Amino acid sequence: MKPILETKNLTIQFGGHTAVNNVSLTIAEKQFKSIIGPNGAGKTTFFNLLSGQLTPTKGGIFLKGEEITSLSPAMRTRKGIGRSFQITNVFPNLSVLENVRLAVQSQMGIRYQMFRHFRKYNDVTEKSKQLLELVMLGNKADFLAKNLAHGEKRKLEIAMLLALETEILLLDEPTAGMSLEEVPAILEVIHNIKKQGTKTIILIEHKMDMILDLSDTVMVLFNGCLLADGTPTEIMENETVQTAYLGGLYDGSIA
Repeated sequence: MKPILETKNLTIQFGGHTAVNNVSLTIAEKQFKSIIGPNGAGKTTFFNLLSGQLTPTKGGIFLKGEEITSLSPAMRTRKGIGRSFQITNVFPNLSVLENVRLAVQSQMGIRYQMFRHFRKYNDVTEKSKQLLELVMLGNKADFLAKNLAHGEKRKLEIAMLLALETEILLLDEPTAGMSLEEVPAILEVIHNIKKQGTKTIILIEHKMDMILDLSDTVMVLFNGCLLADGTPTEIMENETVQTAYLGGLYDGSIA
């Protein structure tokens, strides 16, 4: 498969602490890759480097062979990298549909016109409704975002991310803070996106059953270093992972 994203010797240091240490990684186009590792392993820091929230101390990031290491988060989004965060980021006092419509308008480059009613933007509204159906929020279009349950807000955030039409989705613990009852719905949403086969998805997640179900490949970060990279089965059977990460005792789950 054709590589879409690559890091070369990616490193970031905060004072005397190396949070990401010399990570070189190639991610194939339209692949679903998960990132696992214990707390403090450098997973979110690695995401922050990919999306541009942080600048590496050394090393580079390449999108389709083009170096993007110095580009801002906004420029990376325009080039095709979209990122969700652990904390939901929606407009609470707007309706669910309006949240998505704003993202669609932004992607289309449509500016607000004071004397043109929003219903005139039929193509924008139609696309927004399709995205809400994809994330299973079609029946909540007229709800205020602040009145959604936490899991529904995560789905709305994913719809807004999809509206930007990025090629790469960086999903940072999409089930964080959810009740057990909410998790299957967000899992189905991510399944639906993967099924379309149009996106490269990179996921940070702690739920191993979810990772095994969704991932083509899994990378393991440990103390900021790339400990292993392979299929879910290869990772589960990797003795280095079991020894360093699981203390040599694999019980069927990874934190």
